[in-house]
Amino acid sequence: MAFAAAPEYQVWPGGSAMTPYGAAVRAARETVPLIRETDPDVVVADILTVAASLAAQMEGRRWATLVPHVLPTAEPGLPPYSGGARLPRTRPGAAMWAMWRPLLSRGEERGRVELNEARARLGLPPLDYPHGGISPQLAIVATFPQLEYPRQRWRPSVRVTGPLLWEEPTPKVELPAGEDPLVLVAPSTSQDPEGRLLAAALAGLTDEPVRVIATTNRRPPDPPLRVPSNARVVDWLSYARTMPRCATVVCHAGHGTVARALACGVPVIGCPAAGDMAENAARVAWAGCGVSLPRRLVTPRGVRLAVRKMLAEPGHAERARALCRWAERNDGGAVAADALEGLATRALSS
Repeated sequence: MAFAAAPEYQVWPGGSAMTPYGAAVRAARETVPLIRETDPDVVVADILTVAASLAAQMEGRRWATLVPHVLPTAEPGLPPYSGGARLPRTRPGAAMWAMWRPLLSRGEERGRVELNEARARLGLPPLDYPHGGISPQLAIVATFPQLEYPRQRWRPSVRVTGPLLWEEPTPKVELPAGEDPLVLVAPSTSQDPEGRLLAAALAGLTDEPVRVIATTNRRPPDPPLRVPSNARVVDWLSYARTMPRCATVVCHAGHGTVARALACGVPVIGCPAAGDMAENAARVAWAGCGVSLPRRLVTPRGVRLAVRKMLAEPGHAERARALCRWAERNDGGAVAADALEGLATRALSS
């Protein structure tokens, strides 16, 4: 393996006049020499890294998209992605979401037009379909299929592989002493800089018959938190080592944390903050392997009641363990690698 830094630019609203697609056009042009030098059979790009996919197409290379969460494309009857709405259980519910479809379609059309403008600047033909940043050749959706809402039709190019998990080596941490159920508080590394979730969990679980291990993700809050006697707060810890020993994980519901917890067979209390977190928390609740705690309820009392619910209702843990057993039988990395090798083989034979 070799590494090359990706082009990076400041775009609005950071004080520059460059738009995201303007930056993508510039980055695509700067990526073309790297593709020519490495001469790849397949280019793999993150769903948000449109420049790499554009550069691959400029060079006539096969390309695949990595979607590191649930599939974000819309479909009639499904709720809008990222809002945290649950799958409708009735026909009237599906009809209600279908009424929103024209509004969502206008947003998709605007994205298609803006992408086509960028493609034209790079000499690429226009696309007549939305979500052009997802490869029609191969889209690797790195999540549990159990978290995907049922669809009327899946594109043949979409492969839901299961999560792709990786973790840097981390020293072992000492857990709180005792035999009470262990609760991991795992805040986002990018959201909640004030430590609201961490503070609420520590305060809410102070007198509960549980042990708490929590991490600041190397962002200690100011002023320092009051840590109760049944808890321990560390700067960083290994999820792979810690989660299998836990009764539940309290987190912001970033997909990586959710996927790791479920792969370890641990139910999730999702407290979404931003981005796709509300969607992930809703999928966890829909799949029966955890609960979603809205932001307004992320208080000491809210977290305490959510943990009590998780410990009192074994169905969530049973469902999480079922996903763990599925992950043990289905290696997401191996499935994704096989799919990429298949695409590369087709590229060599064409």
